[in-house]
Amino acid sequence: MRLITDVPHDRYKIQIFNYNSKFIVKIELDQYEQVYKINELDVSGVDDIKKMINSSLLENALLRFVEMRKDWVSAYNNIK
Repeated sequence: MRLITDVPHDRYKIQIFNYNSKFIVKIELDQYEQVYKINELDVSGVDDIKKMINSSLLENALLRFVEMRKDWVSAYNNIK
């Protein structure tokens, strides 16, 4: 997997990779990450990918991160 670019953001670590004819967008927050795979033929290039990383996507990603954390805390509490 080859790193194409980092997308600057004040809350998330966002990286775009290329692997197996796909662009892979990885959004990280603390110990959690979300990954999106986009076929190279579905976009014109990295600029299209960057346009897709908009405020709406990132707001929804935050909601998912919150749910992921709740799931993890619940799973962790089950072992106690």
